[in-house]
Amino acid sequence: MRQLILDTETTGMSSRPKPPEEGHRVIDIGVVELIDRRITGNDYQVYLNPQRKIDPVTIPIHGLTDEFVSDKPIFSDIHTEFIDFISGAELIMHNASFDSGFINQELKMLGYKDRLEDLCQIIDSLEIAKEKHPGQRNNLNALINRYEVDGSSRDLHGALIDAKLTARVYLLMTGGQVGFFSQEDEESHNISSSTDRFDYSKRKIIHALSSTDQKEAHSSYIEKLSKASNKKLNW
Repeated sequence: MRQLILDTETTGMSSRPKPPEEGHRVIDIGVVELIDRRITGNDYQVYLNPQRKIDPVTIPIHGLTDEFVSDKPIFSDIHTEFIDFISGAELIMHNASFDSGFINQELKMLGYKDRLEDLCQIIDSLEIAKEKHPGQRNNLNALINRYEVDGSSRDLHGALIDAKLTARVYLLMTGGQVGFFSQEDEESHNISSSTDRFDYSKRKIIHALSSTDQKEAHSSYIEKLSKASNKKLNW
């Protein structure tokens, strides 16, 4: 069975355009491949130029700036290879409505008729976590701690590293065992090591302004994403 764990980073919280020029966009896509519940190392990752400004409230979360994404491809440049990579797989996302909502909006803007739901079977790992752990916090950070997954290298959110963490949590959560990975897997796909192709440690942490409105928006953003940093964000 081919399963894919997908995560995104975005310019802001809502993909709904109101008006169109205010609709937030995807700036980072990360996908981890599983074959028969084994991480293959055949990952997909791309940074994107959103053709709009990144909301300053989100920058402390993912560390991606307007300058960084200015020379990256736009979604229309990569959508064919992206669709080819994910089509027909079981697609797992944590808080799936958020990530799928953004991807579907990108496809819609290109006039693409199919949605992710038409291309893949969608599984929401957040819903699985809620069923297994009712009444508890089930965002990614809480699950990382609960299942003792090493996320110590993640100072900032990144689509690929978050997808790798989600994959580890998903396998432990649905497999019922902590020692799921072989030693070779641990060495090849160690979550605590950064990805070979993308050095997240080189991104700068840019501090947001300290207004009450921005703090509230920032907190709301993290809650809706069901993502939390391993380190307390500094304002």
